[in-house]
Amino acid sequence: MIEAAYYKSLEDGKVQCDLCPVRCRLKPGQSGSCLVRKNIDGRLHAVTFGKVTALHIDPIEKKPLYHFYPGRPILSVGSSGCNLHCLFCQNCEISQNPPDRFQFQSVTAEQLSKKASGVDDNIGIAYTYNEPVIWYEFVRDTAQLVHQLVMKNVLVSNGYINPEPMKQLAPLIDAANIDLKSFSDDFYRRYTKSRLAPVLETLRILKDSGVYTEITHLVIPELNDHPEEFSNMCRWIAQELGKNTVLHISRYFPSWKMNTPPTPLDTLEQFWDLAREHLEFVYLGNTSLPKGRDTSCPGCGRKVIIRSGYYTEVTGISEH
Repeated sequence: MIEAAYYKSLEDGKVQCDLCPVRCRLKPGQSGSCLVRKNIDGRLHAVTFGKVTALHIDPIEKKPLYHFYPGRPILSVGSSGCNLHCLFCQNCEISQNPPDRFQFQSVTAEQLSKKASGVDDNIGIAYTYNEPVIWYEFVRDTAQLVHQLVMKNVLVSNGYINPEPMKQLAPLIDAANIDLKSFSDDFYRRYTKSRLAPVLETLRILKDSGVYTEITHLVIPELNDHPEEFSNMCRWIAQELGKNTVLHISRYFPSWKMNTPPTPLDTLEQFWDLAREHLEFVYLGNTSLPKGRDTSCPGCGRKVIIRSGYYTEVTGISEH
C-alpha cells in the first residue's frame, strides 16, 4: 500500500480521487467505487499496490492483440477491483469484490519485471484480468522497469481514466486493447455506471501518443446489437483512429448479473460484414466461426497470419 497519485484533499479529512472520471469523494475510512483506493487518515492510498491475484504466461492473441508481435508469449498480471460495474462483467470474481476477499500474492515492481525478463521468448508484461487503470501506481512503476529491460508494456483496459494520468502513463505503454462497450452514452450509464465520452478521449490520447491500439467490442443481444449504432461506431473508429485500426467483435455469454442468452452467431457475422465497410482488419472472438479469424492483406487478399484458437502461424509479409 502506498499513497495514491491524482487526488486532492478536501475539508474535514475528505479527499477527492482524480484518477478516473468517477472522481469519488471519500470520507476517512471510505473506499472508492473501484474498491481499491481508500481514504486513510485524510490521505488517499492505493491499497492493492504490489498485490496480485493472477499471474500467467499467455499468448499475446489472448489479450486480444492480433497485430502486435503475433505468436509471442507475454507475462500477464492482474490484481482486483474495477472502476466500472458492468452488469455483464466476464471477470466479476476479481473485479467486483473488495480486496479483503482475496489472498493476494505480494510482488515488487522489480521482482515482476525480472520475472518477465526470465521467460523464454517473452515480449514483456500485460496488465490485464481486472482493470489496470485503478492499479495505476504499480503499473507505472513496473512499466518503467520493463522499458529499462528493453521489453514491452501492454495495457488491457476499459479506457475509463482522466486525460492527465493517461497522458502521463502513455509513454510507458507500447500497446493497448481498449473495450469500447457501446457507442451509446445511455448504454454506458445504465449497464456500466460510467460514460462513453471519457473512453473515446482515451482512444484519441493513445493514438496521439503513438500507442499501438486495438479495440474490443462485446455484442450483447438487445442491448448494443443495433446495426446503425454499430456502423456509426465503426465509422468513428475509421475517421478518428484510422481504418487500419483492429476491431475485435466478441461474443457475449451470460455472466454476473445478466442472463441474456449468448449472442447469435448470425449477428456476429452480420456485424463483421458491417465493420468491414469501414475497417480493414476485423476479427470475431469467443467463437470458432471461420470468418474473422485469419489476417489477410487488404491490398492483395493474401493470408499472412493463420489462426486456430490461440495457435498462430505467420505465413509471410505481403508486398502490399
